Order: sequence, then structure tokens, then C-alpha cells
Amino acid sequence: MTNEFIHAPAEFPGLDKISTTAPSDGIERSAAKREFQGLREELVDLQRALFAENKQSLLIVFQALDCGGKDGTIRKVFQGLNPQGVRVASFKRPTETELEHDFLWRIHPHAPGRGMISVFNRSHYEDVLVPLVENLAPRELIEKRYRHINDFEQCLMDHGTTVLKFFLNISKDEQAQRLQDRLNRPEKRWKFEPQDLEKRADWDKYMEAFSILFEACSTTNAPWHIIPSDDKWYRNLVITRIIYQAMKQIGPEYPKSQYDLSGLTVE
Repeated sequence: MTNEFIHAPAEFPGLDKISTTAPSDGIERSAAKREFQGLREELVDLQRALFAENKQSLLIVFQALDCGGKDGTIRKVFQGLNPQGVRVASFKRPTETELEHDFLWRIHPHAPGRGMISVFNRSHYEDVLVPLVENLAPRELIEKRYRHINDFEQCLMDHGTTVLKFFLNISKDEQAQRLQDRLNRPEKRWKFEPQDLEKRADWDKYMEAFSILFEACSTTNAPWHIIPSDDKWYRNLVITRIIYQAMKQIGPEYPKSQYDLSGLTVE
């Protein structure tokens, strides 16, 4: 695994101490794009085997602040994979019906079945982030939810699901540029909501809430990966590397035929 991006269970240093940009002495952009394309082709083959084997599964969670790049990452990284074996679920504010149940009720049906990859565009972590920032729930309840989340993810892993969690880490200046781009380009304005500016005003509160979350819910088996995401090409490469390495560890194999096909020909 790409260890430099993993936040293992330990005291979290804070997002303000973690870079949001590609390292200046790292891989060049042209080489990164070539590696990215090659890894994505490998992922296509691994996903076919995962789907055919029908024994294990993969859950990929993306969290970020507004304009963090979740949509673009999903489009780029999973392009070319068999759509029969990939499901993307997006989670917004809970509906009235969802609020009548426990907070994981709306999440569990989207967990991947055998042979499947599920991608969460936002996730169950919204139900601890937003209540903490907006003071919608007592801290005691939020602390319980951290434990419920860890138990939920462990339950999935106990049943053959690998869990990968990515936080797309962008700077406040980068977010400002991307929000302005949405306003400037008519084809992107549908994504903009006035609440985006309200959430931006709470930047420091969200940074603190994410830091608390990473410390509470980064476990040995399901650590958080904090991805520098100001540079989209670098973000895409790092995430694809980690997913590829996880799929290799899963090691899916095409099943053998239950029939004796030796000597059989089609006329």
C-alpha cells in the first residue's frame, strides 16, 4: 500500500499540516499520466476477475469539502470498468423517511455484494461531520456514531469486503478558484448552491471535524488515505495506485468451468 498517504490509528496531526499539492520532487506530470493509463487498464482486468469470481467485494469511500473533486475522480478512475460490476451511490442530507431510522439504515443497502465494487460519493461520514459542525446533535451521540461506523465497516470486512477510504485534500485557495469556475461557466452553474458559500465560511470548523473523524475512525484494517488533491493529475494517479494495490491483494481469480470442455469444438 502507498503508506505515505495512510493515516493509521494514532493521534492525527491536523489537516493544516498535510500538503494539498503534488510534491515538487516527485513524478512528472507526463510520466504520471502514462502510469495512470497503465494502472487503469490493469484495473479493468482485475475488476472482470472480481466480478467473475463472485466471492469478494470492494467498498471505496470518497469524502471532501465542496469542490474537492469527488465527481471528477470517480469519472477518471473508474472509466472503462464494467458497469455491471460497479455501483456509485451519492448521499446528501437525509430525507424525512431516512431520519426515522438509524443513521446507517440508508447506507447498508448500497454496500457491495460479492463480486461488486461500490463507490460512495460522500457517505455515512456525513452523519457525523454535518451534525458536529452545525451543532445538530450532542457530542455524546456523535461519539457513539464513530463507534457504530467502525463496527459497521468491520462487519463488512468480516464478510469479505475490502474498505478503502479517501479524503481529497484541497487548499482553501483552490476551493475558491473552483467555486468561481462554477460561477463563470454556465454549464457548471447547476452545481452551485448558496449553501456552498455558507459552508466555505465554516472552513475551519470542517477542518477540525475531519481531523476528529480521522482520529476516531481510522482503523488498522480501514485507515483513511489523505490525498493531495489540488493537482488533479496527481490525485488521480495516487488513488489509482492504491486501488490497484488493494485489488492485487484481494487477488481475484477467474473461476474454473464446472464442465469438462476438453476436446469440445463449435461447428
